[in-house]
Amino acid sequence: MKSLPANLLRFGVFAACLAMSSLKARAQTDADALMIPKNMFCASAVYDHSSWTDYWEGTLKRNNLNIGTLTTNSYMAMGNYGLTNKLDLLFSVPYITTNASAGTLAGQKGVQDLMVTLKWLGYQTQIGTGVFTAHAILTGSIPLSNYDPNFLPVSIGLQSRTISLRGLVNYQVGRFFVAAAGQYIERDNITINQNAYFTTQEIYSNNVYMPNMNNVLVSAGYRSLKLNIEAIVQQSTTLGGFDITRNNMPFPSNTMNWTTAGGLVKYSFDGVSGFELTAGGNYVLKGRNVGQSTDFFGGVQYVFDFSNHNHR
Repeated sequence: MKSLPANLLRFGVFAACLAMSSLKARAQTDADALMIPKNMFCASAVYDHSSWTDYWEGTLKRNNLNIGTLTTNSYMAMGNYGLTNKLDLLFSVPYITTNASAGTLAGQKGVQDLMVTLKWLGYQTQIGTGVFTAHAILTGSIPLSNYDPNFLPVSIGLQSRTISLRGLVNYQVGRFFVAAAGQYIERDNITINQNAYFTTQEIYSNNVYMPNMNNVLVSAGYRSLKLNIEAIVQQSTTLGGFDITRNNMPFPSNTMNWTTAGGLVKYSFDGVSGFELTAGGNYVLKGRNVGQSTDFFGGVQYVFDFSNHNHR
C-alpha cells in the first residue's frame, strides 16, 4: 500500500474542516475523502439559510397560502479531531429557527441533535497517476432538547435517534478529483404528544414507526492548498412511509425523498495560518413530501495543532 503524497496530506488539514460546512441532509458533514492529521483539531462555525414556497404533496407540486414561504436558519458549532492519521472524530450541534411567512403556524427554535461521526481511511493505493482511497464512516445522532417533531413543516427536527454507515471512494489526479458515496440510515421510533394518529390507517398509540433511509452522492472538483471548488449531486430516499394527504400537515413518518444539486468554495488565507472561509449552496431539483428549497451557507474554520504538546 502506497502512502498519500505529502501535499495531499497537508491539504487534508483544511479539507477535513471544509467537509463539515454544508448542512443539507447532513450529507456533506462526513462526505469528504480527506483526513485531518493526528492531534489536529478543526473548529467551525457555520450559518445556513434555507427557504421554500413550493413543495410536493406526494407527487403533486403546489404552494400553500397558509404557509407562504417557509424559512429555516441554522447556526452550527462543529469540530473535527484527528485521533490518528487514519481515524477522525467529528461532531456537530445546531441551533435552528423556523418561520412561516403566512397563516397561523408559529415558528419554532431550539437546539436540535448532537451528531458524532467516526471516519476511517480503510484503504489507499496508487492507480495510474492518481490516488484512490476508500473510507468507512459511522455516524450517530441523538436529540438534545424536547422539541416537538409533530409540528411540521415548522418543527426543527424529527426527535429520532439515528445510526448510519457510509462507504466513500475517492480518486484524485493532481488537483482534480471525483468521489462517490452510499449511506444507510437506521432511525429509531419516536413518541408524539397525542394518543392516536392516522397514516394510511388509524393507529391508537403515541409511538410512531420511523422508516429508515438511504443516501447516495457523487461529487467532483478542484483541490489545492489554497482553493477548493466542488460540485455535489445527491439523492436521499425514505425506505417506506406514506404521502401527505391532500391539504393536511406533514407527519414525521411521511416518505421524504429529494434530489439536490449544489456546490461549495473554500479559501485559505496566506497571512493567517489555519484560517479558512467557506461558502456554498444547493437546490432541490425534485422531491416527494418535501419543500423545493434553496439553501445557502457560509462558515469560518480554524485549525489548531496540538501535536507539538505531546511527549515533551
